[in-house]
Amino acid sequence: MKRVSVITRHAITNYGSLLQALATQKMIEKMGYECEIVNYIREDESYSKHEITLLKNKPNWYNNPIKRMAYLLLRQPESILAGKKFEKVRNDVLNLSELYVTKKELHTNPPKADIYMTGSDQVWGPVENGSYDSSYCLSFVPENLKKISYAASFGHTDMTEKLSKYFQKYLDEYNHISVREESAVEIIKKLGYEAKQVLDPTLLMNAEEWNEYVGKKINRRYVLVYQLHNNKSLGEYAKKVAKAKGIPLIRVSVSMHQINRPGKLVWAPDMGTFLSYIKNAECMITDSFHGTAFAINFNTPFVEVLPNNNTGTRNMSILKLTGLSERILRNRDDIKLANQKIDFSYANKILDNERKKSNEILKSMLDS
Repeated sequence: MKRVSVITRHAITNYGSLLQALATQKMIEKMGYECEIVNYIREDESYSKHEITLLKNKPNWYNNPIKRMAYLLLRQPESILAGKKFEKVRNDVLNLSELYVTKKELHTNPPKADIYMTGSDQVWGPVENGSYDSSYCLSFVPENLKKISYAASFGHTDMTEKLSKYFQKYLDEYNHISVREESAVEIIKKLGYEAKQVLDPTLLMNAEEWNEYVGKKINRRYVLVYQLHNNKSLGEYAKKVAKAKGIPLIRVSVSMHQINRPGKLVWAPDMGTFLSYIKNAECMITDSFHGTAFAINFNTPFVEVLPNNNTGTRNMSILKLTGLSERILRNRDDIKLANQKIDFSYANKILDNERKKSNEILKSMLDS
């Protein structure tokens, strides 16, 4: 049995990162290959150093000893606790390689495989410190070995001349390229290569397949908030929706500081409970790509609040594909949108077709 070695952003304390890595592994195994996730966790992205890395991007706080200490005292303990919870789940559900902490370690002793894959999520975007790590472009792979990408994402659409040369250098060595967003297809085309658009791995698995991982059913009515970005109006809108429906507002997050935002915080629930909260919600308000993907997969009514940054292209891409762009909130007072029933029949049909196409593309890349 041939082995596929996948490098992806699997170790960020984030449900989307974990679930897309799990789905990638499951689908590769389903196609008759062994799959190993490269356990590459840069020191500056480890949960023990994550808050320090973020703080360095805020010089007004980092350069002030009192502010720096106050920030770390408030944020670091929760970050470490959540990180440990996610680490345990990763060790339980992912086939991990040995741990690589530095780029040098990975390049000196790379994992042995027949095929090397850049996996999904924002692998071709900047890492936490703002730099670009060529490891995610498979620069550690020995020459003449097969390199492919599945559902890779840039996370943004800004492509400078310097970045173009960087990606051209490494993409030239790929045997096959597939990306997640329509915008990424265009970026790759401008760089001089061909890329096929495929579904995010979490959508390759249908609701029935995900049910294996869904926790105990939540037998009560509630509106759910799953929020990644700092947008006060999202919480205020969700609060209005819950009040109009006369039911509680639940907020799931790995960030304890979200306790100050609207909704009863459920902090860092396990993977199964997280999925159950999405599946059983009366309505979900989210700015998360993977939150949106699971809402569509489970046919959970949702409202999309696009993030106030340039990562919203991935959200718009999946909504456009499934014919659900009308779920984007354009008026913060539009409570009716949350109460409108969603006919998921078209989205389900599209996803069924796209699953078949994406599975065929993945299998073709692996087999050829």
